[in-house]
Amino acid sequence: MKLTKFLTLAGFAATLMTGTAYAAPVDLTLWHMEQPPHRVQRMKELLDEFNAAHPDIQVKQEPQSWGEVYAKAPAAFAAGNGPDLLFTIPDFTTVLKGIDAVVPVDDLVKDLDAKHGFIPATLAPYQYDDHVWAVPAYNMAISLWYRNSVLKAAGVEVPKTWSEWQAAAEKLSTDGKYGIGLPANKQLYTDQTVYSVMVNSGAADIYKDDGSIDFDKPATVNAYDFYSKLAKLSPADNGSWTWGEAEACFASNTCGMILQFGVINTYDTQAEGDAADLGVAPVPHADDQSESATISYSNAIMLTTKDEAKQAAAKVFLAWLLEPANYGRFLTMEPGLFLPVTDDGAKADSFWNDKTVTKYKSQVETMVANSHAGKLFGFTTGKVFPSIGAISAQNVIAETLQHIVVDGQTAADAVKGGQARMSEIAKK
Repeated sequence: MKLTKFLTLAGFAATLMTGTAYAAPVDLTLWHMEQPPHRVQRMKELLDEFNAAHPDIQVKQEPQSWGEVYAKAPAAFAAGNGPDLLFTIPDFTTVLKGIDAVVPVDDLVKDLDAKHGFIPATLAPYQYDDHVWAVPAYNMAISLWYRNSVLKAAGVEVPKTWSEWQAAAEKLSTDGKYGIGLPANKQLYTDQTVYSVMVNSGAADIYKDDGSIDFDKPATVNAYDFYSKLAKLSPADNGSWTWGEAEACFASNTCGMILQFGVINTYDTQAEGDAADLGVAPVPHADDQSESATISYSNAIMLTTKDEAKQAAAKVFLAWLLEPANYGRFLTMEPGLFLPVTDDGAKADSFWNDKTVTKYKSQVETMVANSHAGKLFGFTTGKVFPSIGAISAQNVIAETLQHIVVDGQTAADAVKGGQARMSEIAKK
């Protein structure tokens, strides 16, 4: 960005922040995919507060569906009526970047990082091609969930390695109970849980630096072989599971352990709600690895308007949202699931004073710590290739697992086939 252009935007933003009255406010449209009514209500409360304090900027929300937005957003931008701000996940960003609908936010992120301290794992999926393409808003990371009482009754310690994990799952598989509940559906949840095992085998990268696929390697085969063993200790209907079925299995105490982003809400409202008994830990790592990692989804907000006045106004809003006094209330639109992306956000009273977060403080602290080691397939090397959107959309990681658990292939053959599928997609 040229210096004169930057000064113009900075000056305009400063003017907006002073609250100087204009004949007409700058109107911003925000699309997000947080459809549950309680999330929409919390967003309304935050936007009402921002709009009242900034009469020269008026932000309105238009909730969307993740099931429709991949097609709806490009069509809206093509028609010239796209939103000014748009919630995103990393692979969705590649879709809109590919149609030149995303404005880089390098300077804004630099300023926000200096003030609040972004957790590196939350920024990494949006830093490539010499720019930052979105402002991290909240994080979600998979952890291992269990009940302390169940492990204690079985004489099992919280597993840290794969061998300990398998032994624990086998011991907990008794009296009609399942030691663990893992999905085997060709669906995003299975992509996520399989990748949570892959990153703990040293198989986090699925691309080489030149954009070729790097999936078929011993670490990936080991991860699939191990996952398939745990899948046999899961309920027989796990081939149709999504996130809800796993949470229900855990809430009913039918599954001794699950991998999930969060279970606090269902556990608190549909199960015992005993905070002292709910356990959470890092995803166990392979015996030849020294540290645990996980999959994390850094949800972010893209700037999607080319209008300079709207860009400046949007930056004022984003800066306001990440202020600790406001940010905790944003995160707790879904307490026990949405995690901070900034250092000061992780300390904010507005976050920790929420009644659910307060009740499950130790669990949330562990979730936050686990999220710092988060990775996401296709976004681990500092280079991002457009084919990751199609690989994710077609659930190739989950499809590879199904060749093992449904078709009876060996892990080595299934991973070889997964390499071929990804390579075919990457060539298109």
